[in-house]
Amino acid sequence: MKRISIFAIAIGFAMNMAAQETYESAKIASEDLNGTARFVSMGGALDALGADISTIRTNPAGIGLFRHSMVSASFGMVSQQDAAESSFVDATNMSFDQVGFVYSKQTRENSFFNFGFSYHKSRNFDYILSAQGALNGTSQNKVSYMKMKEGYLYPNASGDGQPYSPDWNHSYSSCNQLDDIYANNLFYASGEEDAYYYDAKDYNLTRGHKGYIGVYDFNFSGNLNNRVFLGLTMGIHDVHYKHSGVYTENMVPNPEEISSLTAYDDRRITGAGFDVKAGVIFRPVETSPFRIGLSVATPTWYSLTTTNSLVVMDNLGQKAYGGETYDYKLYTPWKFGLSLGHTIGSMVAIGAGFDYADYSALDNRIIDGEHYDWYTDSYYNSSSEDVEANSNTERSLKGVCTFKVGAEVKPTPEMAFRLGYNVSTAMYDEKGFKDGTLDSPASYYSSATDYTNWKATNHITAGFGYTFDKLSLDLAYQYTCSKGDFKPFMEYDEATGQFGNYDRQMNDALSENIYVNPQQVDFKRHQLILTLGYHF
Repeated sequence: MKRISIFAIAIGFAMNMAAQETYESAKIASEDLNGTARFVSMGGALDALGADISTIRTNPAGIGLFRHSMVSASFGMVSQQDAAESSFVDATNMSFDQVGFVYSKQTRENSFFNFGFSYHKSRNFDYILSAQGALNGTSQNKVSYMKMKEGYLYPNASGDGQPYSPDWNHSYSSCNQLDDIYANNLFYASGEEDAYYYDAKDYNLTRGHKGYIGVYDFNFSGNLNNRVFLGLTMGIHDVHYKHSGVYTENMVPNPEEISSLTAYDDRRITGAGFDVKAGVIFRPVETSPFRIGLSVATPTWYSLTTTNSLVVMDNLGQKAYGGETYDYKLYTPWKFGLSLGHTIGSMVAIGAGFDYADYSALDNRIIDGEHYDWYTDSYYNSSSEDVEANSNTERSLKGVCTFKVGAEVKPTPEMAFRLGYNVSTAMYDEKGFKDGTLDSPASYYSSATDYTNWKATNHITAGFGYTFDKLSLDLAYQYTCSKGDFKPFMEYDEATGQFGNYDRQMNDALSENIYVNPQQVDFKRHQLILTLGYHF
């Protein structure tokens, strides 16, 4: 074979009609346990207890339990344990987590009407992912090669090659940017008719993620005779997500003397969303402080823009480029909550809660185009479901149950000690994978092939509070941990001709099978939060 002669080329894409890939969408749809120090230190189990501004989102009726107006602000530090070195993001960062107020107005002897506003960071993306493992004859570009062999790729741009499958008719060519680069540079040497790929010995990935989702909530709430509490919250979500990664494969000896291939991937996601939450808290027995809470949240309707750049480089200095910007929509699932709360005198408060959201119903949507509304004299974008992307979401994501429990003990009226625990079941199906064969723009615009199926997420929390007349000071500590199975790309079964996520041992290097043993990756984060509050 001849050495690649067209490796140093630029490839660009720009298109308005697009949807996002399942694993990127899941990052935007999920939330952290965050808010005031009291809320966090009790594991978020305040939905039925209320009277904390962070319940503005978990159960809006909780704002109705305020009897005085207040203002608070929270900030602190987050630190990732055992993080690899990254030039893109630091393992330890300061964080501004919450600010807000509640205005409480008494309307009758036992009834109040309250208005609340809160900003809080619902998602902190700061995280360094590192993974490495053996490949033993598979490679990222081999996946692209097998996609080409199975008829998922288009002919290369120079026109000197044809796809293997006679049934090739994919409207989006079912390829991603890496496929495009490999198809135009690796699969064909200048003047050659036969496609080929490079085998690899092992891989190494380091990717830094950073950014946040900030939520601005507006709440109206109140109570009826101090027994029934009602609340409604409208939220605006502000998305700022970035990642930058370096993925390297060390190749086995080959005639082209390519000893390594490295992909540099950068992505940005920005945009806004809107949702509505409603809640109720009631005391079944008039003479008892025991109460029950119910809540429901609509999907968050996101309008987002993503921009990425991609560079693939070999050890000889040959490069190829890719990148694009596009708009899309994402609708998160409905969320439902049930909570219990009880107080024992003025010394003990106990809360528990259960939330459920079906993330397999995450709706990736394609923007169809801009339309004119003559009634409002304005333009708007319509969208439609990305059926292929959502089919992959259905098999890769699942319903998540969140259980939370917390307790507060006040040995004196001024001092409080708190403990909490919060656990969310796995969002990802263990057989889920990032499907690069979708006849969908979600696949076409992807520039990274790796994915992680995260397991359950645990939050262990503790805290302390002290009140000085009208001023309060609260401190919380949170330890968050989860484990995940990482794979650098989807796999291929030669016997069935199918791509997927297979539970098998390393493939035979002489076979066209593509199997990669999963590597366990960890997410371990320590967080400190300080909240200053003033009641009046």
